[in-house]
Amino acid sequence: MPQAWSDKRERQYEHVKDSARDRGESPKRAEEIAARTVNKNRAQAGESRTASRTSTQDMSPQRRGGLRSGNRTGPKGPTRDQLYNEAKQRNIKGRSKMTKNQLARALGK
Repeated sequence: MPQAWSDKRERQYEHVKDSARDRGESPKRAEEIAARTVNKNRAQAGESRTASRTSTQDMSPQRRGGLRSGNRTGPKGPTRDQLYNEAKQRNIKGRSKMTKNQLARALGK
């Protein structure tokens, strides 16, 4: 952890890192996720000297809560490719010829 971080940011870093480890991330990946999260929060709070536009104008990592991860839940739900990949994992027969709606029905969504 950088020396510039406050005690609050260090606690936040450890909490995010532990949470990522609990979800099954590797130790290195958990550290990366935690550092990115804390640095983005620092940028949004004006605690860093430089910050990208997306860091300061985007929603906070906590609020976002994975909205942009692979489990997309936008206005029209997951994409066909996401449904297809889930059907592939569940070994649903005939999935390659199914439409998005058919895949969703087969998956029970």
